[in-house]
Amino acid sequence: MKLSPVVARLLLLGAIVIALIGGYLILARSGAIAFLENGPALQAWLQQLGIIGPLAIIGLMTLAIVMSPIPSAPIALAAGAAYGHTEGTVYVLIGAELGAIIAFIIARLAGLAVVQHWLGPGIMQRLHGSQNMLMLIVFVSRLLPFISFDMVSYAAGVTPLRFWRFVVATFAGIIPASFLLAHFGAEMASGESERIGITLLLLGGVSLLVILLERFSRRRR
Repeated sequence: MKLSPVVARLLLLGAIVIALIGGYLILARSGAIAFLENGPALQAWLQQLGIIGPLAIIGLMTLAIVMSPIPSAPIALAAGAAYGHTEGTVYVLIGAELGAIIAFIIARLAGLAVVQHWLGPGIMQRLHGSQNMLMLIVFVSRLLPFISFDMVSYAAGVTPLRFWRFVVATFAGIIPASFLLAHFGAEMASGESERIGITLLLLGGVSLLVILLERFSRRRR
């Protein structure tokens, strides 16, 4: 019996969810998640890897985005501590962007048809015409540290947002947070408390500025 496209996508979505949950449970029981949350141990491990260390950061960041419960902030901090804020930022950016792209593609392939079926062609057509707004939402969400980076990537995949717009909005939006996290990790490794305080103030200032701009734009609308 031939399955309908919607049922086939639902089965694919269920298989992906089961695989992600199973993978996370395996990592959790093996102690890998606890290791990733141990900043000093992760930093020491990365430094022992030598030239492979940057690839490990990129791979871990990608995995942390795709497999949502895995924390990405400790990886970014360890990247800054191990390689400095400049190189660390580059590695974190690459890994976060790759992870966001993979999550977007998974949601697009497995979930878009299901959402279209539930919402109907009328609503999806109106959303398709709001490319600039969808792109802005993704960009702003990347600037806000309390909004799940992973969930935004998956949610964007089930909207009509064009792929290139998602890539650009994500990359532009994660630059500040990636730099600040890597910079904070580098300052923690240096042990200079004054510079650590300045970094924390910058991180809080960026978040506050984004919130104020968002509220101002809502009032204008």
